[in-house]
Amino acid sequence: MKVFFDQRMSVDSGGYSPSGSKPGLCVADWQQRNLDIEICGFHPVTESELCLAHSPDYVRGVLSGQIQNGHGNRIPAVTRSTLWTCGSMIAASRAALIDGIACSPSSGFHHACYGDGGGFCTWNSLVISALKLIGEGLVTRVGIIDCDQHFGDGTADIIAFLRLEDAILHWTFGEHYGYGTFIQSDFLQDLQQQIDMMRDAGVGLIIYQAGADVHIDDPLGGTMTSEEMRERDRFVFESCRDLHIPVAYCHAGGYTRDENGGISGVIALHRTTLTEAISACRR
Repeated sequence: MKVFFDQRMSVDSGGYSPSGSKPGLCVADWQQRNLDIEICGFHPVTESELCLAHSPDYVRGVLSGQIQNGHGNRIPAVTRSTLWTCGSMIAASRAALIDGIACSPSSGFHHACYGDGGGFCTWNSLVISALKLIGEGLVTRVGIIDCDQHFGDGTADIIAFLRLEDAILHWTFGEHYGYGTFIQSDFLQDLQQQIDMMRDAGVGLIIYQAGADVHIDDPLGGTMTSEEMRERDRFVFESCRDLHIPVAYCHAGGYTRDENGGISGVIALHRTTLTEAISACRR
């Protein structure tokens, strides 16, 4: 399966979230385990592409260092890395239309609003990728299934501000299953209804954000077990495959630290998502 990775997208942001350095850690883990992936190159996102979903003033401000990036700093290397994570998501989205499933091992999208970032998110590449493919005439509608623990407020903000409700269908786990009683069967039934609705609406691509912070042990999550997360990923990939809907996926969330201060548990959850994607490709 194609994975769109460049080392320049992986930089330690110096903050609480490990998402900045996670792409490189994930890909190294996959390669060490000889998983069936093909590393593919791509171009970083351009300023004009960022302006598809963001205010030009915000884009220029972040790129010039006058405005903080989504990690809350103005470190040039961190800001540059976000151009590569965003470019990776665009490339994976385009490849999914041909291959059925493609991966961008990136994080940090759904809290980025039209005119600002935050929550470790600088650019909303979920929306940018959708608009890029729509603008190229490759699809007419895109569905976004966001299974991060938290509400995709930035995605909702951009869709509302740019009046994209007809072009982008958005469902976010955090809006319906944020905190409280969680029943896996109800969740999967809801997920099936959302995917069916997107199919009926004629979406040509689903962008799936496979959040790791929904894990029951995550300090900012606490909803699903490891096996429930595996079932979630399998369900999304197999449902999209069976309905002939291409799916491009990325990572999100994941703040659990191991005894050495690393994120081995988060890496393992993302590995599971990849293996379920590969399995769906083979069937």
